[in-house]
Amino acid sequence: MNNQQIIGSANNAGTPISKVLYTGKVHITGGREGAAKSTDEHLNVALSTPGGPGKGTNPEQLFAAGWSACFIGAMRHNATALKIPLPEDVAVDAEVDLATGPDGFALQARLNVSLPGLTYDQAKVVIEAAHQTCPYSKATRGNINVEINVVL
Repeated sequence: MNNQQIIGSANNAGTPISKVLYTGKVHITGGREGAAKSTDEHLNVALSTPGGPGKGTNPEQLFAAGWSACFIGAMRHNATALKIPLPEDVAVDAEVDLATGPDGFALQARLNVSLPGLTYDQAKVVIEAAHQTCPYSKATRGNINVEINVVL
C-alpha cells in the first residue's frame, strides 16, 4: 500500500514535458549532517554543513557539480549545432553561495567557463546557447542571481 500523499505540485513556467529521459533517485537521511545514497549506489556520500567540521560534501557543492556537468554537456550539444569546435579541455569552475536575504536563505552562483583555443566571440555564442538549453540554467533563471564568465 502506498502511504504517499501529494502536498504540493507546480509547473508554473517550465517547459511541458513530453518524455522523461532519466530519473535520479536519491535517499537523504539527516539533512546537512547526514548522508545521500542513490538507488543505484553510484552516489553514496556523507553530508556536512558548509564550513563545518564534518568530512562530507554539502548540497551547494553537489549543485555546483551537477550544474557544471550539465552545462558542459549543453555546450557540447550547442557547439556541434553551431559548427564551433569545442576544445577537449573545456572546464567549468562553479561557485554556489549559500546566502541570506530579506526572505531568509538564498543561493547565488557563478559559472567560470574555460574554453581554451576559442575566440571570445565563439566562446560567448556557445556559452549563451548552453545557458538557454541547460536544464539547470533553466531552473535557476529568474530564481537566483547567476553570473557566467568566459575564461580564455
